[in-house]
Amino acid sequence: MASPAMLIVALVVAIAIILFCIIVLKLNAAIGMVIACLFMGVAGGLDLLTTATTISSGFGDMMTSIGLPVGFGTILGQLMNDSGAASVIADKLVAAFPEKRAVWGLSIAGFILSIPVFFDVTFIILIPIGITIASKINMKMCYVTGCLTIGATTAHCVVPPTPNPLAAADIFGFDLGIMMIVGLVVGFITVMLSNFVFIKIHDRGIWNDEKDVNHSSNVAQELVAARNAEDPNKPKPGMFMSLLPIIIPVVCILFGTLGSALFEEAPIICDFLGDKLVAMLLGTLGAYLISIPYIGRKNFEASAGEALKSAGVVLLITGAGGSFASVITATGIGDAIVGLLGTDTTSVLPAMFLAYFIGMIFRVAQGSGTVAGMTSMGIMATIAPAIGCHPVWIALACLSGGNSIGHVNDSGYWVATNMSGLTVTGGLKTYTLGSFISSVFIFVLAIIGALVIPL
Repeated sequence: MASPAMLIVALVVAIAIILFCIIVLKLNAAIGMVIACLFMGVAGGLDLLTTATTISSGFGDMMTSIGLPVGFGTILGQLMNDSGAASVIADKLVAAFPEKRAVWGLSIAGFILSIPVFFDVTFIILIPIGITIASKINMKMCYVTGCLTIGATTAHCVVPPTPNPLAAADIFGFDLGIMMIVGLVVGFITVMLSNFVFIKIHDRGIWNDEKDVNHSSNVAQELVAARNAEDPNKPKPGMFMSLLPIIIPVVCILFGTLGSALFEEAPIICDFLGDKLVAMLLGTLGAYLISIPYIGRKNFEASAGEALKSAGVVLLITGAGGSFASVITATGIGDAIVGLLGTDTTSVLPAMFLAYFIGMIFRVAQGSGTVAGMTSMGIMATIAPAIGCHPVWIALACLSGGNSIGHVNDSGYWVATNMSGLTVTGGLKTYTLGSFISSVFIFVLAIIGALVIPL
């Protein structure tokens, strides 16, 4: 086995390999992570066969745990979009706020919809509403795009069943219900605080319509026109029925956690319903039932197929993240890092900052929040038992770092910028600034939680 110093050097080189493969060679992130795993395994003292076996088992364990739930969640989100349930939720929440405060409703709608739906889909659904609001009350687009980004990215970052927070419970070995409760509470507080700070920053006049708005783009107008062209008489589900596919898995997972908390040995029904596979299956079946009158049985297969196109890449990267974590564990790199940090409770803050900055480095360097979060969690999971706090707070630090600075190498940045009709600088002042503010508040709340509520 290699020395602690050599193990840490191997980890640094492995990280560099991942970044080189993604940024320079333009390889898929999963390929880069597997190549890094091969190097790290051999450099860490494992033989070639053991390294390959560890990579495969790590991938398999991660897919066993979250593969089907992520797939079901993606289908659920697509059905909500196709049936009109997502737009119903959006319209109702925005309408619940006064016009001058409508961006807050938009942000909350983004938060709720991004629990089962990927960021880009959520943004595409909601931005026409935001543009309409902005034009009606003469509001600058920066407020719309920024607040929507804050709501959507925050939920995607910390609330299961989106892939990273769903994987966090398995990577760190704690109850998914804890991740759900903490993610919802921290996420909602983050959205409120982040919106307030973001709005205050822009109230000071950093926005320049001349430079930050793409005046040659017609995308925003086309989106509004497409929304206005929708048949107002087209039937859509009611608010409660629209929310039901989201409510079902949340309630099921929390039911399982409650059973474990109240009983020395939880009833089998609590464990069964609280299982993420069962919870997501029930939520997806609920989405199917609700969608029948609005899209018809013949279109179910098309919806599922469309959903799994985007899920495939995410699952591949998430599985590769599981491989990375397995190799780190097998080589004993975690012990080497613990030796640097120390094992007493005073190591909480250094560990939290390490988790955040690893995630941030990856996010800035290669753009993908999924890759950034998974890599950071894979590294930190090996040392979490030595840290004097519940691993959910370490997971949040990793996830917040992975959500930190999305810019021109991030696909979400271009979705937000182009769909809002903004320039590159406009995207930086909205999407990048909004997601960064959100990540800081998640991180701060995670630190407070780690120090005050160790769980």
